[in-house]
Amino acid sequence: MAFDSLSEKLQNVFKNLRGKGRLTEADVKAALKEVKMALLEADVNFKVVKNFIKTVQDRAIGQDVMSSLTPGQMVIKIVNEELVALMGSEVAELTLEPANEITVITMCGLQGAGKTTMTAKLAGRFKAKGRKPLLVGCDIYRPAAIEQLQINGDKVGVPVFSMGTKHKPVNIAKAALEHAEKNGNNIVILDTAGRLHIDEDMMNELIEIKEALKVHHTVLVVDAMTGQDAVNVAEHFNDKIGISGVILTKLDGDTRGGAALSIRAVTGKPILFSGTGEKLTDIEPFYPDRMASRILGMGDILTLIDKAQAEMDEDKAKELEKKFKKAEFDFNDYLEQMQQIKKMGGIQDILGMRPGMNTSQLKDVEIDDSIFKGVEAMIYSMTPEERGNPAILNPSRKRRIAKGAGVDISEVNKLVKQFEQGRKMMKQMSGMMSGKNKRRGFKLPFGL
Repeated sequence: MAFDSLSEKLQNVFKNLRGKGRLTEADVKAALKEVKMALLEADVNFKVVKNFIKTVQDRAIGQDVMSSLTPGQMVIKIVNEELVALMGSEVAELTLEPANEITVITMCGLQGAGKTTMTAKLAGRFKAKGRKPLLVGCDIYRPAAIEQLQINGDKVGVPVFSMGTKHKPVNIAKAALEHAEKNGNNIVILDTAGRLHIDEDMMNELIEIKEALKVHHTVLVVDAMTGQDAVNVAEHFNDKIGISGVILTKLDGDTRGGAALSIRAVTGKPILFSGTGEKLTDIEPFYPDRMASRILGMGDILTLIDKAQAEMDEDKAKELEKKFKKAEFDFNDYLEQMQQIKKMGGIQDILGMRPGMNTSQLKDVEIDDSIFKGVEAMIYSMTPEERGNPAILNPSRKRRIAKGAGVDISEVNKLVKQFEQGRKMMKQMSGMMSGKNKRRGFKLPFGL
């Protein structure tokens, strides 16, 4: 996961700070020297690191901090605030024209960054919000790109306009706009050609499209795993054609995180979205405050809640919460909760977003979500009556379930025991969620 190494190093620095009752100026400078090295190793732009450390140091050695009863906590608070400011303070959005008008968005980027897939993800997101997007295949140099766009367009339920590879991208874009006007599409997303490197022909094509059409947004897709190269690409595209913002792909991969921390400061342009997985629903708005919290080991409970809410409608959540309070939920509910956890990214991703669960606690723990398959097999081997009323599961029924699922009876006994323990835990936890961590009718799966 992105930032794992950086997060662990920063948490170790701050652990030492918290252990000191009083801080001297030398303590702060020594800690920030370690922070500086951690940021540089994470491939954050050198100038960005230099300015960041100076800003934090100027604030951290002020009288309010040094005389505080908890100076270590105050320094951490300052680092958190400056990290948020570095990444843009607030979530940035693409402003759209009214629904009765057409918004044109040009997607650009180097080959291999995941641009075509991200283009479909973005279209799917707009469709889910009630818009009528049209995807347009403008990559005439790679026939597979148009085919990929059509496949992904079908998956997210968004139409794709293409004219093959014999026409100029600017003419395809013009024809697509006419098609959108006739067919009621109010967002046109142009998937332009990617190259292995930046070249003049690539830029000229984008400039030509911008001059021929009223392009409302030019969005650059960059691979977060390329670190400083991603920042250099963003700077070059912005200088040449002007971009509205950046989408970072592969932020769920083994990346050091430097791109996410540098792009805003270097280009002045915001990170709009991040790709967090391979599924076409794995696209999230980029929240600077949430990302800073994750980097500093404070968790990301709001993103976890958003993910859960996206998978469960409010009425169903309220019904399930009532069952939790009365300890009445059954194996049907248990099965549904497991399926939600898988949709949300798996147990390991969920645990990583919990406050206080830092990366060092999880790095040596491999949580294999395939264990769900065995549990699902056992539940599917139960009769509807048994799923709805677990109390009737006697030894003979358990033997039949074990045989049907292809497991030993001890596995069935283990499942039933875990289920009962979970039911007790849910009842105990039913009143624990409060404040901003509880939204109407919402419960985290299994109380996570």
